[in-house]
Amino acid sequence: MGTLLRLLLRRLAALPLMILGVTFLVFIILKLSPGDEATSALGEGASEAAKNAYREERGLNAPLVIQYVAFLGRLVTLNFGMTTPPERPVGEMIANAFPLTLQLTFYGVLIAVVIALAFGVTAALYRDKMPDQLVRVFSIAAVATPSFWLGILLIQWLALGANPLFPSGGAAPEGSGIGGWLAHMTLPALALAIPVSASLIRVVRTSMVEELDKDYVRTAIGNGVPRGEVLTRNVLRNALVTPVTVLGLRIGYLLGGAVVIEMIFSLPGMGQLIMNGITNSDVNLVQGVVLTIAVTFVLVNIVVDLLYLLINPRIRTV
Repeated sequence: MGTLLRLLLRRLAALPLMILGVTFLVFIILKLSPGDEATSALGEGASEAAKNAYREERGLNAPLVIQYVAFLGRLVTLNFGMTTPPERPVGEMIANAFPLTLQLTFYGVLIAVVIALAFGVTAALYRDKMPDQLVRVFSIAAVATPSFWLGILLIQWLALGANPLFPSGGAAPEGSGIGGWLAHMTLPALALAIPVSASLIRVVRTSMVEELDKDYVRTAIGNGVPRGEVLTRNVLRNALVTPVTVLGLRIGYLLGGAVVIEMIFSLPGMGQLIMNGITNSDVNLVQGVVLTIAVTFVLVNIVVDLLYLLINPRIRTV
C-alpha cells in the first residue's frame, strides 16, 4: 500500500497544475469570445458612460493578466462572482444545480457499466455465435444514436400516452423518496448511458476474448479449477483494466451530455444554468459552470487512475 500511496500523492501533486491549466483555458476562451459583459448587464440602450463605469467597477478594462490574477484570487475562496442583473451569487446557483447533474451522471455511469459488463461478457463467452452477433448489432446501433434523440424517443415511448411508465420531465418533488427520484431520473440516465455502454461493450468483449485465449486460463481449467471461478477471479479482473481507463474518458462525455439531456427533460441542473448564461451573455455564470464541470472531470479521472491501480497491481511497481 506504500507504493499505492506514493502514486496517489504523485497524482494529487499534479492536480493544482491541471486545474490551473483548466482555469486559464476557460478564462481566455470566454474573454476572447464575442459579446460585451457591460452591454449584456445594462442592456443595449445603456449609455457608453454607464457601460464604461460598469467595466471600471468590475475591472474589465484592466489587462487580461490582471483580470486573470483577480479571477484566480476569487476562485481560491470559491467566489465565482455575480450574475448579470438581477444579480445572484454564481456559487450559490452552482451549489443548488450541481448535485442533480452529478446524480444524473453517476446514475448513467452505473447503468452503462451494468449493460457493458452483461453484454460484453456474454458476447465474449459466446463469440461468433448468435448472442455475440446480437450484441454487436446492439452496440453498433447504440453507438450511432445521439443521446438527445434517444431521450426524445424514450419520452415518446415511455412517458406519454394514456398509461405512462415514467414522468416526461422535471425533478422529483421534495419528499417523494427514492422511488420518486428513480422515476424522474431513469429515462434521462438511460439516454446518457446507452450510447456510452455501446463503446464499453466492445472494449469489454475484446479484453475478455484476449484473456480467455491466454495459457493460464486453459491451465487453470485443466487443473480442475472451476470455470466460473477462473472467469470471475482472474479473467474478468484482468479484462477490466482497459475498460476502466476508457470509462474515465467517457465520464467526461457523460458530464457534457448531461447538460443537454437536462434541457430535454427539464431538469434544474447545470444544463439549465449554462443555457441561461449563454442566452444572457453572462460570462461569470458560464465560467463558473464550465470550470466546475472541467475540474470535476479532472478529479474523476484521478479516481479512475486509482481504480486502475487497484485492479492491476503490476502497474504499482512502475
